[in-house]
Amino acid sequence: MNKLITSLIGVGLILLGLVALAGSVIAPVIFPNMSFWGPWRLWPVIILGLGLFLGALALGSLRHRGLGALFIPALPILTTGGILFFASVFNLWGIWSLLWPLEVLSLAVGFALAAVFARNVWLGIPAIIIGLNGLVLAFCNTTGLWEAWSVLWTIEPLSVGLILLLVAARTRSMAVGIVGLCFCGFASIAFIGMSSLLAFGGLLFRVAGPAALILCGGGLLAWGLLRKPAASDQSPVVSNQ
Repeated sequence: MNKLITSLIGVGLILLGLVALAGSVIAPVIFPNMSFWGPWRLWPVIILGLGLFLGALALGSLRHRGLGALFIPALPILTTGGILFFASVFNLWGIWSLLWPLEVLSLAVGFALAAVFARNVWLGIPAIIIGLNGLVLAFCNTTGLWEAWSVLWTIEPLSVGLILLLVAARTRSMAVGIVGLCFCGFASIAFIGMSSLLAFGGLLFRVAGPAALILCGGGLLAWGLLRKPAASDQSPVVSNQ
């Protein structure tokens, strides 16, 4: 582990030096009319280096599963460093108003990678919730249709419910399955209610009810198919005769 950390620090310093050299020597030659070039604008490379360092450590989680959790801070740090680097080099700080949802999405990707490398299915729950939040925020921020959030937020409890149903099917936990059904039912009722109250058109209201029933039915079907029978269910019936 010490050898890995030393190697990563060495590679990070080399990359940092190459980027600084490119910004202070090569860039002014290629872009002589760009007066904003300067080594001081490359300070976000430090943040990028930190994110790369944490990500590289997390990749070593094949032997140490606990290191997979480092993906959770590594991805947001890398995203922040990338946006800062672009904004600083090109002096386009207004780019934050367009790209800030990437911070939320990167956190979701970090949780997903942590769940895979750490082999912890429970980390998939925040990955799905935060990821759906990020997608909705990116959609609303790009299109300007922030009023759609009043309906789209119902995807979050629905996703939690479906995940809990899958977990219940694998672990044979009736309690987890009931909680998952409650989440799905709440999401369906909330979606139908909000769709009927808001003026999004009659078509959405006509589709919302059947869609909610299909999703709930699909969750129950998946639970029934994936659920492992208990030992008592597999025991043969003994006749009294």
